[in-house]
Amino acid sequence: MSIEPHLLYSQLPAIDRLLREPAIESLVVQYGQTLVGKLLRQLQVQAREAIKRYQRLPEWCGDWPQALKNLLARQQRSALQPVFNLSGTVLHTNLGRALLAQPAMVAATSAMGTAVTLEYDLDGAERGHRDQAIADLLCQLTGAEDACIVNNNAAAVLLMLAAIAPGKQVVVSRGELVEIGGAFRIPDVMRQAGCQLVEVGTTNRTHLKDYRNAIGEQTALLMKVHTSNYSIQGFTAAVNEAELALLGAERGIPTATDLGSGSLIDMAQYGLPAEPMPQRLLAAGVDLVTFSGDKLLGGPQAGIIVGKKALIGHLQQHPLKRALRVGKITLAALEATLRLYQQPELLAEQLPTLRLLTRPQWAIQQAAERLLPALAPQFSEDFQLRAEPCWSQIGSGSLPIDRLPSYALTFTPIDGRGAALEALAERWRGLPQPVIGRISGGRLWLDLRCLEQESALIKALSA
Repeated sequence: MSIEPHLLYSQLPAIDRLLREPAIESLVVQYGQTLVGKLLRQLQVQAREAIKRYQRLPEWCGDWPQALKNLLARQQRSALQPVFNLSGTVLHTNLGRALLAQPAMVAATSAMGTAVTLEYDLDGAERGHRDQAIADLLCQLTGAEDACIVNNNAAAVLLMLAAIAPGKQVVVSRGELVEIGGAFRIPDVMRQAGCQLVEVGTTNRTHLKDYRNAIGEQTALLMKVHTSNYSIQGFTAAVNEAELALLGAERGIPTATDLGSGSLIDMAQYGLPAEPMPQRLLAAGVDLVTFSGDKLLGGPQAGIIVGKKALIGHLQQHPLKRALRVGKITLAALEATLRLYQQPELLAEQLPTLRLLTRPQWAIQQAAERLLPALAPQFSEDFQLRAEPCWSQIGSGSLPIDRLPSYALTFTPIDGRGAALEALAERWRGLPQPVIGRISGGRLWLDLRCLEQESALIKALSA
């Protein structure tokens, strides 16, 4: 028998009465009366809407304090949720790229809660330069004369172009006019910086004479862009940085290289594909080199420019520098990350990015074989579970062709329907700590390269 709507409305408790309930009074102490009162009113609106549409009260009306707790929990949940990155991409742009090392997290946390010498000279009690301490460290690590820090590598390129070549020409090989994530293209950056792009060579072949022939009275910069997010193979030719630097010195024109995800170490010594290093380019005579802090470097998001002191000084004085500069938290984390590079013997263990990239396949396979019997009983009714070899990728535009041998847990629907995989992936994305895998070849793959807390994954999937 249905209940008259007016009788249902009369069952809704008043806000004042709810606020006096002991279970809700404790929430008021924790969250404040303003927020709690606002959410209680939202619940009342929801209840009235249910009466209007369905002629009944929602089930949660039997326990208003619990409904309020649930709503508070949903509202207070951070938009930046921790996830299990089992996608097979170590430096996943959409999942935040590099994991910070413990010393970097400690340094960032310390900087958050106290005043720091960000731009203060303790010797003379005068305003100092916020990049100086890290610039000194970068000079030690790379051999640069000076360094500049901004909020990401795109900003580094923008500042460099705006400061060095405003209203003038920048010569770049046609094969290096890359587009990075978010449809951010080098030609677009040039226009925003007020530069005129001069393309030389062809898509697959560029020679030194192409640069030489393009130089004119308006040429302000000779630039190379590391094509880290794609590769052209076959009949190709490119000018190396040493050759370009000699040409630039001969004609009195600065040279620059945008490395994107440049590494400060020789990746080959760890059995990884080689990646250009800023220190080698500087030694070859390049005047300015830009690269990211949160890719292969393994630190926080930042754009780093190293090179000649006079040019860096010009960048530091440009009005854009203030708009693009980083704060104390980023600087603290970056400094702590760079200090790890002063202890190269310990780097592979202390730096999460390098630790995950160098993790051997046999160790990942052992993890898969430990997890398989723990998870199989929960899913065996609908899926066939296996431990299978797979390939991980570095990510964030780094070495796009190269792959790292890894191991995964795979889930294959017994009924063979792809909809079951989509439903499983969606369910996992809805967990308190979402599990992010990938669907390929009729299976859902959980690449375990980035998993370092096996018990936490078991607990999450068991929920």
